[in-house]
Amino acid sequence: MIQTSGKVVGGSFIIEDTDPSQIVTPEDFTEEQRMFAETTREFVEGEVLPQDEHIEKLDYELTVKLMRKAGELGLLSSDVPEEFGGLGLDKVSSTIINESLAKASSFALSIGAHVGIGTLPIVFFGTPEQKRKYLPELATGEKIAAYCLTEPTSGSDALGAKTTAKLSDDGEHYILNGSKLYITNAGFADLFIVYAKVDGKDFTAFIVEKGLEGFTLGPEEKKMGIKGSSTRPLFFEDVKVPVENLLGEVGKGHLIAFNILNIGRFKLGAGCVGAAKEAIELSSSYANKRTQFNTPISKFPLIGKKLAEMNISTYVMESMIYRTAGLIDDILKDIDHSSPDAGVHSAKGISEYALECSINKVFASEGLDFVADEGVQIHGGYGFIQEYKIERIYRDSRINRIFEGTNEINRLLIPGTLLKKAMKGELPLLQKAQALQGELMSIMSGLPLDGTLEQESHLIGMAKKLFLFVGGLAVQKYGTALEKEQEVLSSLADLMIQVYAAESALLRTQKMIAKSGEAKAENAVQMTQVYVHEAFGRMEDIAKEALAYMESGDTLRTQLSVLKKLTKSSPVNTVAIKRAIAARVISAEKYVV
Repeated sequence: MIQTSGKVVGGSFIIEDTDPSQIVTPEDFTEEQRMFAETTREFVEGEVLPQDEHIEKLDYELTVKLMRKAGELGLLSSDVPEEFGGLGLDKVSSTIINESLAKASSFALSIGAHVGIGTLPIVFFGTPEQKRKYLPELATGEKIAAYCLTEPTSGSDALGAKTTAKLSDDGEHYILNGSKLYITNAGFADLFIVYAKVDGKDFTAFIVEKGLEGFTLGPEEKKMGIKGSSTRPLFFEDVKVPVENLLGEVGKGHLIAFNILNIGRFKLGAGCVGAAKEAIELSSSYANKRTQFNTPISKFPLIGKKLAEMNISTYVMESMIYRTAGLIDDILKDIDHSSPDAGVHSAKGISEYALECSINKVFASEGLDFVADEGVQIHGGYGFIQEYKIERIYRDSRINRIFEGTNEINRLLIPGTLLKKAMKGELPLLQKAQALQGELMSIMSGLPLDGTLEQESHLIGMAKKLFLFVGGLAVQKYGTALEKEQEVLSSLADLMIQVYAAESALLRTQKMIAKSGEAKAENAVQMTQVYVHEAFGRMEDIAKEALAYMESGDTLRTQLSVLKKLTKSSPVNTVAIKRAIAARVISAEKYVV
């Protein structure tokens, strides 16, 4: 892999191969990490789920009480450094906690917003004084945090914010005017990370405490899902925020906003993994109990096919999330959070994997939607009834494709970020694309690939060449105008997403085989086979659509002949493989690796 100062360069997966030993997988969890998962599960099952009905009715007092109980167990402090009252855990551990909270539904979102986008701006970008003042209480849940970026006229266009901040004549306060919309935890938060434009032009972040004069809340929004979480608008009318509550530098709010969103995207993916696992558990258990034609519906192959595909999607999702957690861990582990320049190093570290965070967000949110939808279908009419939790998982999952930047925005960011890294000389992307042009005519189908996952490894290698082929043509044709060709950018994003997803599953399975042997990894091998082959077929279709848009006539026919050479493969019997995977899921009545 391409590395800088011993760290893997973000986006390099698309042009380089990765050694399985370099990635973090769930099979690598330590005993301590597994204990965090167990502690979280016990808290959710013992404290949260018995109160589930009350939480869904939006009981502020109960939610805050439970959040403080979570704080006593250390579940709010994993990302807070030890010197500021937290546990200072690695990112893999905090990801495990995040995933394990998912069964708590709306309550998991309240915690997620607090520990993630609410607390992390201060962890990464606060001054030592701000960290000492706020982080100990945020770590225990004594104070609850919220993140305030969206406005009535600016969502994805965050820098189009209208809220303003003006330094008072005496230099003691910034005076805020404006409003924010869709703020999670607003109803009971004590601290608000608020973005405003100083003098109407310099995008800047502030720590705003509840109770300041002129700071008011609007009514609760009536939502499709996540009904147990608070979502309210905020209004600022000449609100005096002390100058010491400026977060970061004036005009540098975008560094905080966008990097915190990157972490938020990644953490959102972890929650999707947890929800998908619960959907599989509910659906497989229901399928074994529900009979039609005197037969449990789990015995019908089309129901089994759904369960197998749900399990495969979750395996890939999980593989991606923990691979990315390992990357983020590695790049942030040496930051001294007590130093004055901690924010600079934090921004640089987080932004390195912005592209991977967007990939995780898009794949996991759409993967959970697929799993939830199939779960409802397996439940039949009962899946449409609120008494069955799969109905809520289905409703709650929909927001994930909008949260933390819509999936459309993230699809534009993925190739855009890659090209920026290439233009800065951080990745030899264009050189690789040019070199491919010389290889295309000499690419041969090669020898038969009969070893375990050999063909899948070959297909992922060809998928990377496919991306370089289509991406190279796009850059050549459009140049700097490529940023206006959103359909092409979306196609390039989808190719990258499929490569990262397929490769993450492959590397995890290869690592599993190396550690435990092929026999113990049989289910993982089969899931990887199915996913890689089906993903490769999707990539061929994506490439065809992009090529047909960019060219026509003889030029298009030439490019399609190259595409045919790049996408040559031997099919596998996915029907039989999915039946084998389904049998294991049905027997276990849960997600199985």
